[in-house]
Amino acid sequence: MFTGIVEEVGTVKQISRGTHSAVLTIRAQTVTEHTKAGDSIAVNGICLTVTQLFPDGFSADVMHETLNRSSLGHLTIGSKVNLERAMAANGRFGGHIVSGHVDGTGHITRIRRDDTAVWYTIHTEPQILRYIVEKGSIAIDGISLTVAAVSQTDFSVSIIPHTAEFTTLHDRRIGDPVNLETDIIGKYVEKLMQPAPKEKHSSITREMLSHYGF
Repeated sequence: MFTGIVEEVGTVKQISRGTHSAVLTIRAQTVTEHTKAGDSIAVNGICLTVTQLFPDGFSADVMHETLNRSSLGHLTIGSKVNLERAMAANGRFGGHIVSGHVDGTGHITRIRRDDTAVWYTIHTEPQILRYIVEKGSIAIDGISLTVAAVSQTDFSVSIIPHTAEFTTLHDRRIGDPVNLETDIIGKYVEKLMQPAPKEKHSSITREMLSHYGF
């Protein structure tokens, strides 16, 4: 589990692409501290397992499903990525519950300044927008943010300059894709509100068993 508080911005050092997968090697320093192979690191909001550690970074495998449902397939050598280690049990919960399993992507349609704040408007699909509520939480490329406005086709967040400066939002431009993970609570509530499937009654009865000598 993650909190959406980015610890470090890393740099893609190498990408080894297979037929349906890839291996990312990322240059980083902070997130490799006290990390071992098998640990989880969120890369642009996507939970990846560390397969190798190096003095200046780490490598992780990226599966077919992840490439299809996220923006990781758009990364190139030199791309900047948000990094966060899995939350420690004794750590501060500074953001919100982030699983690292993105729901899909959106793309930036507008960036504007409002005094000290910076507004980002992001277009995404209806199946993702249904879980986004005003004043609720959203993870954009792994950054825990508060939703400022929602429409039928997009949503907006308003961030302080510090957040833009110390995350990849600083480099984002109109048209860029971003990974989105909606608040996990809403998805669980929706699932639990659906009618449970009817149980199939067995045709085996006590009388039938007795009839056949059981």
